[in-house]
Amino acid sequence: MRLVFAFDEQAPGGRELLGGKGVGLAEMTALGIPVPAGFTVTTDACRETMRSGRVPTALWPEVDQHVAQLQERAGKRFGDPRDPLLVSVRSGAAISMPGMMDTILNLGLNDVAVEGLAAATGNPRFAFDSYRRLIQMYGEVVDGVEGHFFEGELQALKERRGVRQDVDLTADDLRELIATFQGIYERDVGSPFPQDAREQLQRAIRAVFDSWESPRARVYRRTYDIPDDLGTAVNVVQMVFGNKGDTSGTGVCFTRNPSTGERHLFGEFLVNAQGEDVVAGIRTPEPIDRMEEILPEAYAQLVGTLDRLEEHYREMQDIEFTVEDGTLYLLQTRTGKRTAQAALRIAVEMTGEGFITREQAVARIDAGQLDQLLHPMIDPDARVEVVATGLNASPGAASGAIVLDADLAEERGRAGEDVLLVRWETTPDDIHGLIHACGVLTAHGGMTSHAAVVARGMGKPCVAGCESLSIDMSARTLTIGNLDLREGDLLTIDGGTGRVIVGAVPLVPPAIDENFGTILDWADDFRRLRVRANADTPADAAKAREFGAEGIGLCRTEHMFMAPDRLPVVQEMILAEDERARRAALDRLLPVQQGDFEAIFEAMAGHPVTIRLLDPPLHEFLPSIEDATSDAMRRRIEQLREANPMLGTRGCRLGLQWPEVYEMQVRAIVRAAHAVAARSGDAPRVEIMHPLVGFEEEFRRLRELTDRVAAEEAEVEYLCGTMIELPRACLRADEIAEQADFYSFGTNDLTQTTLGFSRDDAEGKFLTYYLEHGILERNPFEVLDREGVGDLMRIAVERGRGVKPELKLGICGEHGGEPRSVAFCHELGLDYVSCSPYRVPLARLAAAQAALADAGVTAVAVGG
Repeated sequence: MRLVFAFDEQAPGGRELLGGKGVGLAEMTALGIPVPAGFTVTTDACRETMRSGRVPTALWPEVDQHVAQLQERAGKRFGDPRDPLLVSVRSGAAISMPGMMDTILNLGLNDVAVEGLAAATGNPRFAFDSYRRLIQMYGEVVDGVEGHFFEGELQALKERRGVRQDVDLTADDLRELIATFQGIYERDVGSPFPQDAREQLQRAIRAVFDSWESPRARVYRRTYDIPDDLGTAVNVVQMVFGNKGDTSGTGVCFTRNPSTGERHLFGEFLVNAQGEDVVAGIRTPEPIDRMEEILPEAYAQLVGTLDRLEEHYREMQDIEFTVEDGTLYLLQTRTGKRTAQAALRIAVEMTGEGFITREQAVARIDAGQLDQLLHPMIDPDARVEVVATGLNASPGAASGAIVLDADLAEERGRAGEDVLLVRWETTPDDIHGLIHACGVLTAHGGMTSHAAVVARGMGKPCVAGCESLSIDMSARTLTIGNLDLREGDLLTIDGGTGRVIVGAVPLVPPAIDENFGTILDWADDFRRLRVRANADTPADAAKAREFGAEGIGLCRTEHMFMAPDRLPVVQEMILAEDERARRAALDRLLPVQQGDFEAIFEAMAGHPVTIRLLDPPLHEFLPSIEDATSDAMRRRIEQLREANPMLGTRGCRLGLQWPEVYEMQVRAIVRAAHAVAARSGDAPRVEIMHPLVGFEEEFRRLRELTDRVAAEEAEVEYLCGTMIELPRACLRADEIAEQADFYSFGTNDLTQTTLGFSRDDAEGKFLTYYLEHGILERNPFEVLDREGVGDLMRIAVERGRGVKPELKLGICGEHGGEPRSVAFCHELGLDYVSCSPYRVPLARLAAAQAALADAGVTAVAVGG
């Protein structure tokens, strides 16, 4: 197995073998674009090094062979004391990870060779500048010397010389700095800076391999769901020098604006500099347009080269370049990272320009990135002080005054003040506060906790499970990490990243434009899956329709019971001593429920609406035993207390024991549908869903109750189905299908019951450990667990449709808005997915991408 390939030879493995940078350098070489000569050490070598703990013995002879070829081509010798060949070593994984791994420049210099380079070029300043850079970069990357030691001495020297910029230091100054840097290296490492060029190269290659496992690289991979076993390639490239003087320079450039998508060159460059000067902000770069004035011939060559690259890849490119004595060289090209706004514009405009098809335009958008467009974001130019991090439970950002209870949040929110509701955890009782807060921060709870689910449904940011947060309700104070705050102090949360920030921070409003609509319209032409929304109020339903929802896949009736004018009646019903008293309270709730359903049916205007009958345990509607207002209430709370209420008397178990509750709800649904049809002439498409069914007999009795009550009212067409939340329901789906018109997978609870995880206890606790230590690759509450939960779903689909081929199937957990989970639902043959209103656009796009992937449509056209 070969481990090294030159840029100008064919390699069999593509970017998986050569990494993105290596493939780009090889393709540019084949296109005749000016690229320095070099070779790529494959990802196979990195993976073997990670597996065995040592570099493969076959690697170094191959590296030596390719160095010899490089010497022959350059007419220079690596390590030559008179006119040395110098190389850079650069990482390059298959999936771009900007800034996460390491680069070393100017390898091959030593105390003798630097004098030879100075004499050969007639430019001592350039030679000494290159050597001091090598000592610093090698020290930091290979031997772990802290960079601030070098930077501190550089700054001190500039202050002694009375200059501000590195370029103002003379050759003698840099010679002095080399000696200082060598002293720092020897002090920290315990040995002098290595003088053997071959040793430098071998240790640099190993250091780049090791950088794949660096903490920042691991965090980046976890954030962007990049597999840990890909490894990185290493590119050894003949040095070209941007620090030779005023006719040399270096820069970074995008073929289109990565923030807006506008078609013009976007980037920066520096005269008389090497690449890290631009990236690290050591000097203030010039905008790329200025290069036309300073280096006009190189600029013209750059523009022509970029046009060729964009035409070849049919995608916006991000390139690094160096100009040496007026000659342009490209060091890298890759698909440029961009904002969601830019991604949409580029896709639409490239379609219009004939670079790509509409199918390819839809396929190349990152569905998850659309969240950026639907919520305010922190201004990327703002300076922030991050004091803690929690779970990024609902995207967007919000700044506001801290409030510690829902009542105060409602009061101050109604008064027009921006407030952040900060709680240990939220409950359904807090809904009024959530409505009026601009965001929510909790110390407890996970990605599918009450706070997270409700906040996503409302389109509000939420950071959950912030374990460094503690609250003293009696003093109305809180502590985040080492910071003490009081109620009323200003705080900012970033629900997209989980950051908690001191004070108010400038926010950027959502940027939705016609390109957004164009891409989604195209997506709707290609997808098979229908997309519904989880919506509990007319406002939610209207927002869902605005985002293109084709119905409601989950309307949770319990949220309707929490309104201040209804909760006392609900509590009266729960506290009733007998059925007669319960029915009396339910009779007062019936017209209120009917009004809720009428408003939602009207907002959905003839689209299907799935209403889940009461699901949570009854104790959730009662205060804590300490806050009970009577002995009767205390006794009832004690009677209803359960050790594990999520697996106790809830869902259909409640409806079977207290059938009058479900009878009232069915009656309200049927009456509402009839009233809306009479007013509008457009009959609502009603779907009545019974939660937590696990046995055929449970559903048979519930179906009988539903049909009996509906028959007592005006004639209304409806479907009657169940929410699949239990493994047994999946395994016995054929039996339940005999009675059911539809199934909807409630994957939040199905994940809990399948894995035996309590979502609120797992996230931020042991699940974090599992993810950090590779026990699990993904959070199963964010991305559907295909092998476990997914396999149960597959069984349910096959067995349910085996009995009833026309059985309607959907999903209404939050997985319904997660792109990879949507793709799995497409694969299973579900009819629809349902998610919070603000995730509907993501689901529409993800459903189209799943269908396009089935059809073999790729994101990039042939040639890319």
